[in-house]
Amino acid sequence: MRSTLTALAFSLAATAAATVALAHGPTPQKVDQSVTVAAPPDAVWKVVGDFGGIGKWHPDVAGVEASGGNASGGTRKVTLKSGGTLVEGLDEWKGDARTYSYRMSDPDLKALPVSSYSATITVSPDGAGSKVSWQGRFYRGDTGNEPEEALSDEAGRTAMNRYFSNGLKGLKAAVEGGR
Repeated sequence: MRSTLTALAFSLAATAAATVALAHGPTPQKVDQSVTVAAPPDAVWKVVGDFGGIGKWHPDVAGVEASGGNASGGTRKVTLKSGGTLVEGLDEWKGDARTYSYRMSDPDLKALPVSSYSATITVSPDGAGSKVSWQGRFYRGDTGNEPEEALSDEAGRTAMNRYFSNGLKGLKAAVEGGR
């Protein structure tokens, strides 16, 4: 009888553990990209530090509607050339440290297959030039347990990596005079 109760307890514990593991939702994904720009940090910051000015350097951006400037609470609606819009709010802008952080307000899965994201852009000295770092944290487009491929973790990472990479290449070209 005791061995039957032990086996039953073990079976219930294993089932509970498996249920918890299967019920696990999405995990946060991260993207971290950087580029070296052949210009002083203040010159790079003059371009990238304007929260509403992303359309001047990001090649994927068709247009931007911004309000609130570089103050916390500022907003921008970024329309992408590929379709869709990113509605973003500025959380923190530190001009003296050459960094700002922002987050997506409402998801647009056509624009990026992610349900939410927050990001930080930082410009720092790097030898005779500058290093621009763009870091993002996000969740996949479908936060259910079995997302379709187009809204999976991998789809979100691929899209965010492409968006950040294209943006950093565009910034480098804009600052160095190639755009």
